[in-house]
Amino acid sequence: MLELKFTMEQTIGFAIILLLIGRWIKRKVPFFEKFFIPAPVIGGTLFSLLLLYGHTSETFTIEFDSGIKNLLMVAFFTTVGFSASLRILKKGGVGVALFLLAAVILVILQNILGVSMAKMFGINPLLGLAAGSIPLTGGHGTSGAFGPYLEDLGATGATVVAVASATYGLISGCLIGGPIARRLMIKNNLKPTEGANGMDASLLGEDHPISEDRIFSAVVYVGIAMGIGTSINPILKEHGIVLPMYIACMVIAAIMRNIVDGMKKELPFNEIGIVGNISLSLFLSMALMSMKLWELAALAGPLVSILLVQTVLMAIFAYFVTFNIMGRDYDAAVMASGHCGFGLGATPNAMANMETFTAANGPSIKAFFIIPIVGSLFIDFCNAAVIQSFANFIVSRGW
Repeated sequence: MLELKFTMEQTIGFAIILLLIGRWIKRKVPFFEKFFIPAPVIGGTLFSLLLLYGHTSETFTIEFDSGIKNLLMVAFFTTVGFSASLRILKKGGVGVALFLLAAVILVILQNILGVSMAKMFGINPLLGLAAGSIPLTGGHGTSGAFGPYLEDLGATGATVVAVASATYGLISGCLIGGPIARRLMIKNNLKPTEGANGMDASLLGEDHPISEDRIFSAVVYVGIAMGIGTSINPILKEHGIVLPMYIACMVIAAIMRNIVDGMKKELPFNEIGIVGNISLSLFLSMALMSMKLWELAALAGPLVSILLVQTVLMAIFAYFVTFNIMGRDYDAAVMASGHCGFGLGATPNAMANMETFTAANGPSIKAFFIIPIVGSLFIDFCNAAVIQSFANFIVSRGW
């Protein structure tokens, strides 16, 4: 068997090629345009199918450097942290609270469904959590953090199940988000709201010409926040607090944002957004091109069934609950698409879903304000608390 191992430089170069291929295919195939499938998903998934062939035929394997992927993930979440302005929160506080409520309800339902179906199929209920909110709302970061925790509680193979489930969610969250938003938009004859949805768009940053100095300033802000944040994580771990690596970086970015706001100075917010968008596209491309699809195929029938039902739950929840709670307007439809992204995969999926949808149908400042704040800052903390409660309940019951 031919075994290839890509360096960091080769990995990022290959991811860029697949991203460009995905963009080209999307322009040529009406299906992908119609259902707003992000370009990284197209290129990355196609290559993962090639990897699946190499694995099953035992002809070749490719190992990618994961360090750059993790760096891009942290960089993206850090840029999102800079949007957590208390000054803006005063404008959209009610919307954030409502969407957080919807997200927490979904987390609880995902775990109830996962645990119930695991018991129904006669497997360890903790594995139901590994196919519940840990990989779906939590994503790969939460899977990596809580998989070993479940194994310590006696759920053998929980990490593999969680990571594989998160990989499944990464795809399914992107696939269902666009069609659901499109259906809501057509059925309810929705249009983008005039006047930036009642929010002051200037709060998100002044519109300045992009320059080398402003881009450099953005990189400086993001780099400092990442450096401080990653230094805090080991300290938290020593005190028994285990969180995904990007959480502290987002918090530091949010603190920096509010200090700058308090000083009545301006961040290069548009340039920070550019850094985040590039990181997002490359992260998704790398995450999908390195997928081990045979791990999904290797999942036991009960676990596959749980994941499929979880997808149905997410689609129904986004269509009937998220859309209605958030106001039944165009912004609510965009947020329903975004909720599919981080409700099944991760916040980068949510942003990709919304960016693809709004690029074709019109902007939604409200959605791009609320989704990153809830999906990247608040939901991880809430999810961790719910996971801990479910795990303690299962262990106490001796299931």
